[in-house]
Amino acid sequence: MKLALGFSVLIATLLTIAHASDPSPLQDFCVAINDSKAAVFVNGKICKSPNMVVAEDFFFSGLNKPGNTSNPLGSKVTPVNVNQLPGLNTLGISLARIDYAPYGLNPPHTHPRATEILVVLHGTLYVGFVTSNPADPNLKNKLFTKYLYPGDVFVFPEGLIHFHFNVGHENALAFAGLSSQNPGVITIANAVFGSDPPINKDVLTKAFQVDKKVIDYLQAQFWMNNN
Repeated sequence: MKLALGFSVLIATLLTIAHASDPSPLQDFCVAINDSKAAVFVNGKICKSPNMVVAEDFFFSGLNKPGNTSNPLGSKVTPVNVNQLPGLNTLGISLARIDYAPYGLNPPHTHPRATEILVVLHGTLYVGFVTSNPADPNLKNKLFTKYLYPGDVFVFPEGLIHFHFNVGHENALAFAGLSSQNPGVITIANAVFGSDPPINKDVLTKAFQVDKKVIDYLQAQFWMNNN
């Protein structure tokens, strides 16, 4: 009985792991159609008929153009996921171009559905990620950081908070590969202090252990999206 129960738990665990990332495609491709007004919702995008697919469905142009970094963060992310390139649907991969002005920041954020691998083409970046809460309550979340130069590569595990900061006096450029057709982005400050409607001030005051005036100030700021 115990052996059978243990085997069942093992199978359930393996099945859970197998479905932890984007599902594997069951056909050559599943080009997404614009389903924003569709009455049917699926976990992903609805497929275009293969007979209607054209080469342009697998094509995107413009990543050679710098993003506009004239914003308070001094950075601009140009994503190429299933929303910009319909041929990525079900393929479990996407990418992004990130431009940074001098001292520009891609602020602390997470990708809830993807691991990110970053390669620097120009400039010097200070990057890092923070681990999830440790099992030992006496330990703190661990920070891993690195200075990156042209040709350097760094990986950010799926779901963990991470950031990129241009520490140089010139513009910087990096490209990121992501292990999902639609990785998603949660920018921490925007989500916590700029949600609509706002999170109750009593919740944030207790969570951050600060005076209510600090929360009032933070919630009154304009929290921009650099994507």
